[in-house]
Amino acid sequence: MNNQTRVASIGELETSFQRELATDRWAAAETAFALATRNRDDGDWEQSREWVAQCLRILAGFPGETEEQAATTRVSVGGVLLPNYLHEGVVRGRFGQLA
Repeated sequence: MNNQTRVASIGELETSFQRELATDRWAAAETAFALATRNRDDGDWEQSREWVAQCLRILAGFPGETEEQAATTRVSVGGVLLPNYLHEGVVRGRFGQLA
């Protein structure tokens, strides 16, 4: 997903996620967050819940003691704005009961 401002389809985001999972796990966490957001916004609560869980699993493998360690590397993914920092607390705060 090179154009970060274009709204990507969920299928395109899923393809990006699979590629990133093998090459850049932080980018995969950001894309999982975007997928959770897109599915939630589309009303697909079950898929959103699954992407929240995936995002949290990936984030568990990263240190998050400093802002630098939790800072996102992109402003948006597939048209979904990312928070400035990505860690468990942010994900749980954004998704509430879905987390």
